[in-house]
Amino acid sequence: MAEPAVARSELIVGGQKSGKSRRAQDLAEVWLARAPGHRAMLIATAIATDDEMRARIARHQDDRARQLPGMVTLEEPLEIAARIAQHSRPDTLLVVDCLTLWLTNLVWPGDRILLPDAHPAPESALAVAALLETIRAAAGPVVLVSNEIGLGVIPIGPEVRGFVDTLGLLNQRVATGCERVTLMVAGLPLVLKGPP
Repeated sequence: MAEPAVARSELIVGGQKSGKSRRAQDLAEVWLARAPGHRAMLIATAIATDDEMRARIARHQDDRARQLPGMVTLEEPLEIAARIAQHSRPDTLLVVDCLTLWLTNLVWPGDRILLPDAHPAPESALAVAALLETIRAAAGPVVLVSNEIGLGVIPIGPEVRGFVDTLGLLNQRVATGCERVTLMVAGLPLVLKGPP
């Protein structure tokens, strides 16, 4: 497989274990190798809320430390637009992993999850607008990872359906604002928009 090119902005979507994070790390690796002064930073949105999630986060941290020791990690569950604005520079590639957990952090607990016919909570709508503007204004490349969760069985319960709808709309808005959009399937990238 050819080495991936780094776009000014890229949204990587796919299902669970489709290779989304691996693609983002490959792009960071290419970026770091391109010039000695290049930097890469992961903005991680996960929150360790239980033992399984703590183990999952630790596993990801260990994998990144082995595979990409040059990437710095910043944990930020909510203010990703502010962190992109703060750390974006022409020599720095930023990876946001992932928008799905970020959206979960914005709309949780369950009584705030959007119902299918509901309008986004004002703070969520403002956060999405700020993210889109920050991506457009970023001085360096930005890679965003998100799940595509709308391809399977229609979930039971209005809260879960509302979340699936809201994430789908978020992915659409971010895709519109990104130079490249890549769908990951079984570890293979399919470029949906922009340069290969």
